[in-house]
Amino acid sequence: MKVKRSITRRNFLRNGALAFAGITVLPRRVLGAPGEPSPNEELTKAIVGVGGMGRGHIGMPGARLVAVCDVDSAHLEQALKMSPEGTQGYRDFREVLERPDVDIVHVPTPPHWHALITIAAAEAGKDVWCEKPMTRTIGEGKKVVEAIQRNGRIFRLNTWFRFQDGFYGFGTTVAPIKKLVDSGMLGWPLKVFVGGTTGFNWKFNWSGLTNLTPEPVPETLDYDFWLGPAPYKPYHTHRVHATFRGYWDYDGGGLGDMGQHYLDPVQYFLGKDDTSPVEVEVDAPQQHPDAVSPWRRIVLRYADGCEIILDGEGTDTSKPYIEGPHGKLFKGFQSDIPNLEKKLAQFPDPEPQMTDFAEAVRTRTKFALNESNGHRSCTIVNIAKTAVQLGRNLRFDPVKQEFIDDEGANRLVYQPMRAPWQLS
Repeated sequence: MKVKRSITRRNFLRNGALAFAGITVLPRRVLGAPGEPSPNEELTKAIVGVGGMGRGHIGMPGARLVAVCDVDSAHLEQALKMSPEGTQGYRDFREVLERPDVDIVHVPTPPHWHALITIAAAEAGKDVWCEKPMTRTIGEGKKVVEAIQRNGRIFRLNTWFRFQDGFYGFGTTVAPIKKLVDSGMLGWPLKVFVGGTTGFNWKFNWSGLTNLTPEPVPETLDYDFWLGPAPYKPYHTHRVHATFRGYWDYDGGGLGDMGQHYLDPVQYFLGKDDTSPVEVEVDAPQQHPDAVSPWRRIVLRYADGCEIILDGEGTDTSKPYIEGPHGKLFKGFQSDIPNLEKKLAQFPDPEPQMTDFAEAVRTRTKFALNESNGHRSCTIVNIAKTAVQLGRNLRFDPVKQEFIDDEGANRLVYQPMRAPWQLS
């Protein structure tokens, strides 16, 4: 992929750093023997997008911060004040990618930028730590997978519940859920209920506004660059920064914001890391073409009969989190299976995973949540999001990764990008 934009390159904000235009860039740790970086070598990182999420990751362990980048100079100046001495600031992410001393690029921009920056970073020889949702569309996700693997990069998606921490309001980590499902005690196929009554808040406050009137663009913000590949819409405060998630052009409301956090662990414990649902049924009000609004219920069905039910109303307080033909699992790891803990102790624990990103980079080992399984869990979100946006049930081909007999839905798989930005 070639990332292009017809603008004059900006000077760096600090220290008059040089640009390395027109050269092939390789991280310094791979200039020696391929695949054999020194385990003692210090890794370096850059953050592209230093709004609230980006500034919150300035202190990421395992790598030294050397560069921050943002199209809003106010965000950039805040980030520089928080950063170690010597960190340089940029307005154009391509200048960051031209630095041969950057090993890892962290991408906490709005989702409509995730694919472009990730692919450009991979082609510049960088490893990538990307925020969720991994991509705004299914097609963008396919392109990310291809670029990461073609360039031999290490990729991490920043949702971690499949391998650590308590699983939101459910009351346990994911490991015992995975162990229970693998044991077969619940039977098969399974239904998983994801909603407020089982511990998962869909954050419908991430809805867009339909009465936006144009406002002056702040002097600190390069709004055209912020929009990037997204269609041009007149500037309004609610469209950018902390509230961008409420608009289809950039994300998908609470479903886009929280969906991959909630559904990646479901994909993991159902053993669906290499496939996708084949059907989606949706119950939602008609959506505005620009602004996302709440939905009532979404059912995602796999070829083997397993279902993920997304409950937007949260009215049925008696629903289990997982229901199978032989048993149920409720919030707090409560079950109708007698002596569950004693029975479960007889089964093996889930396979260990690589959960240290710095170690994955040094050893060139695939991270636990990587471009492949991350794309599949993001596809669950994007299938559901497409059905809500269009207001109709859909069928999906997990191999071709496209909708069946629905031209309108497939137009949302590869959405056009505003010139001159493009995926190639």
